[in-house]
Amino acid sequence: MADLFEEYPPGSAWDEMLDPDTGARLAYAGVHRSLAQMTAGELQLRADALARSYLTQGVTFDFAGEERPFPLDVVPRVIAADEWDHVAPGVAQRVKALEAFLADVYGQQTAVADGVIPRSVIVSSTHFHRAARGIQPPNGVRVHVSGIDLVRDSLGGWRVLEDNVRVPSGVSYVLSNRRAMAQSFPEMFSSMRIRPVADYPRRLFRALMAAAPAGVDDPTVVVLTPGVFNSAYFEHSLLARTMGVELVEGRDLFCAQGRVWMRTTQGRRRVDVIYRRVDDDFLDPVSFRSDSLLGSPGLMTCARNGTVTIANAVGNGVADDKLVYTYVPDMIRYYLGEEPILANVDTWRLEDPGALEEVLDRLDELVVKPVDGSGGKGLVVGPKASRAELDALRTRLLDDPRGWIAQPVIQLSTIPTLVEDGLRPRHTDLRPFAVNDGDDVFVLPGGLTRVALPEGQLVVNSSQGGGSKDTWVIGGRPPRRDAPRTAPVPVAVDNAVPIDANPHDVRVQVMQQQQTGVV
Repeated sequence: MADLFEEYPPGSAWDEMLDPDTGARLAYAGVHRSLAQMTAGELQLRADALARSYLTQGVTFDFAGEERPFPLDVVPRVIAADEWDHVAPGVAQRVKALEAFLADVYGQQTAVADGVIPRSVIVSSTHFHRAARGIQPPNGVRVHVSGIDLVRDSLGGWRVLEDNVRVPSGVSYVLSNRRAMAQSFPEMFSSMRIRPVADYPRRLFRALMAAAPAGVDDPTVVVLTPGVFNSAYFEHSLLARTMGVELVEGRDLFCAQGRVWMRTTQGRRRVDVIYRRVDDDFLDPVSFRSDSLLGSPGLMTCARNGTVTIANAVGNGVADDKLVYTYVPDMIRYYLGEEPILANVDTWRLEDPGALEEVLDRLDELVVKPVDGSGGKGLVVGPKASRAELDALRTRLLDDPRGWIAQPVIQLSTIPTLVEDGLRPRHTDLRPFAVNDGDDVFVLPGGLTRVALPEGQLVVNSSQGGGSKDTWVIGGRPPRRDAPRTAPVPVAVDNAVPIDANPHDVRVQVMQQQQTGVV
């Protein structure tokens, strides 16, 4: 134990494993016990084996143009059953409120009429699409899959950092992390009650089947990917394979006779549900970007006619807007008649002149975010920004206050993480994934824990150099082996660039594939 923790420095943030006064917290007792039996060298050997395994399996991501194994830390995050019994209902509650909000936004807009949220906030959102207005999903579900980002504050309390109900990614790493950790630490899995995650593909498939158009008894589901150059392509292919459905690109689909069809080696085949991993703007060149080669012309017309379901629904991005985020607690009260289980991070709305003035006076103390940003892009951490950066930010805020929010700097909780110097505290967040089948919102036990690997870094995204941890929800259920399920592998639709394609079109397609990953 001395090898691993004798030089572990107490951080300024709340540490999830170690209490500075009492030692290991109760939830981490089993992990702490197992680590106590290892040397630093043995732990490093297991870490090296994890990295080699990921590289061999192709569990990689694009970092600055280089294909790297997705960084998986050997020390898991552990969440006790009683904590999860608070988090999971809070996530489900939030998803239900956002579902009601989106139905209202593209319907009657009663929340606007009743003064819950200003109409200007909705219509000025980058991802509000009038083309989606009036489209009624067959089973009323628009948010089939969601990822709600949570953080723990200085007291260990959970808060919602942002919502992802557009094209949330990362669940493939949850599944892959669990498989790798179960192989690397079998002794922990045999002695601890760790809730399984391998059921996710079945849950997702069931939700997609339930979303099929009315009157379709045996629906055909496909996963629509931008292509092999997209940073999340590994996830797209993994989910298609584990659900036993086709992985297609836009050119594999076409619309005729009011329906969507898929080209196969046996001829055309009707498509009923599209689990799309392509951004709205690239989905249908008739309704959105006319230069897109990633979607298929006519998809929105078929969705409006009710002959195909697009999951997640087009236009959901308005609920991801970080200004809309500030109204979600009021949405919960308005649509559900309940008090929020999970609180937001305190946030300034800069379109309010008083809030803007206060934020401009405190720029060097706050975190300022673009309302439509993702992956940590555009975020400015005031205490770490230079004077020139703050001056440039001030100008941007004055020019476009609607485009920004501000929040206090939250010292995200830390977890011991293996770096070059040994185990050191590193900041983390958590993205639980929820699946809505129309009858119930299922929250996957655990989720994606992202960890900022550089010391003191608060941005956890992999695009900014972050990694991940396997997330263990323990207790409450008997232990069960968490091995990945095997599923029938469908006959693949050829996703290679056709050899007779126009070279200009191919270059455009590659660029679009690279630019449309949503994190």
